[in-house]
Amino acid sequence: MSPSISESQAEFLERMRRQFDFGPYPRIPIDKEPSSDGNLLFIHNLLTPYYLRHRQTTPADGKVILDAGCGTGYKALVLAKANPGARVVGIDLSPKSIEMAQQRLDYHGYKENVEFHVLAIEDLVQLGMQFDYINCDEVLYFFDDIADGLAAFKSVLKPEGIIRANLHSLLQRRVFFQAQELFNLMGLMEEFSEEMAIPVVVEIMKALQPFVTLKQFGWKPDYENEEKNAEALLANHLLQGDKGYRVADLFDALRRADLDFFSMVNWRQWDVADLFTEPDNLPSYLAMGLADSPIETQLTIYELLHPVHRLLDFWCSHPLENSGDVPLESWSLENWQTSRIALHPQLQTEAFKQAAIEAIEKNSTLTISTFLSVSALKPVTVNQSVAGLLLQLWDGPQPFEALVDIWQRTHPVNLITLEPVSRAAAAQQVADALAKLEAFLYVLVNP
Repeated sequence: MSPSISESQAEFLERMRRQFDFGPYPRIPIDKEPSSDGNLLFIHNLLTPYYLRHRQTTPADGKVILDAGCGTGYKALVLAKANPGARVVGIDLSPKSIEMAQQRLDYHGYKENVEFHVLAIEDLVQLGMQFDYINCDEVLYFFDDIADGLAAFKSVLKPEGIIRANLHSLLQRRVFFQAQELFNLMGLMEEFSEEMAIPVVVEIMKALQPFVTLKQFGWKPDYENEEKNAEALLANHLLQGDKGYRVADLFDALRRADLDFFSMVNWRQWDVADLFTEPDNLPSYLAMGLADSPIETQLTIYELLHPVHRLLDFWCSHPLENSGDVPLESWSLENWQTSRIALHPQLQTEAFKQAAIEAIEKNSTLTISTFLSVSALKPVTVNQSVAGLLLQLWDGPQPFEALVDIWQRTHPVNLITLEPVSRAAAAQQVADALAKLEAFLYVLVNP
């Protein structure tokens, strides 16, 4: 037994291992190919959080990525796809899951730069490795103290490394915590009870009246499908050791682990203003408070108003000293003129290129969120002129001034005054267009 693991924790880990050996997670077919899922690749591309943290891009080649609690390896496959040239290391408690993960990566041709180990997160130092990126999906909430899990990650994280982890939301998943307490009370979550428990849960839930709260908010017809329901029920109603957290719990754990929060993974879906009918005209008291509130308070307000996110999904890193960099929204044209602009790799697809060309040819709009929907609330569109700029980035990054040259050639005259468009006016128009796209990370701006 590792000296860092108590006897009770070791017993719990053994129960978890048995549960996931019985029901390996996730149960995604081995031949499923993630290349068409731009949103998933966007999240798991190291470039995305690295840019959010450091406002610079970085190549994936040579980076070392840990998938902690890799399960059957689907996310490890996604990490390998999203980060060509990186080394992916997966660990999990369940030998059965590790076996399936290795088979999955072999099937998809990743026989190099991928390795898997049956290992607890508490024992990470035994690998003798340091990581540029640590992905821990759907695992951290099993810890007795989530700060301990974060500290284990920090101990093997490179100085500029990034951690992505998540916690179950206490408010959003309340109904499943009720179910777990109920079925534990009935003895359905004891050791080796999974095979017997699943049909019993289905029978009980089917027999309940439709108005019963647990059935109304915690049950779906799919849960009654004997061929498909095991994964869903074991991950929700019968999940061993499941715990829920609030935003305040997350920030408390980060402080105790001496790590810095820097973004929610789906940060565009945590904007309090989006919850109001007039986002640009919030009630004055709230608007004044939000302007001066730390990010923890803003996220808590969203959580209390609209707890729809199942996961508190976040990125964090070692504490960084203030670099003194000027935020993009405060840039002058002088800042822009020395920058270099890149298209996010997840938009460098043939489908996106053809859509941009079609928008230009038909003098129509290009809906970028069709290809990368980082904001679920409303579509993100650009006109054919901006589509033309994005097309110039498809083959690789371009200096800002080169894009201004293109803009001046395609927009030589102000259509209102019929005067020639000045260099400064063209530069400002390009900067404004790029700034709106950078907010979604559709384009990346390197100083």
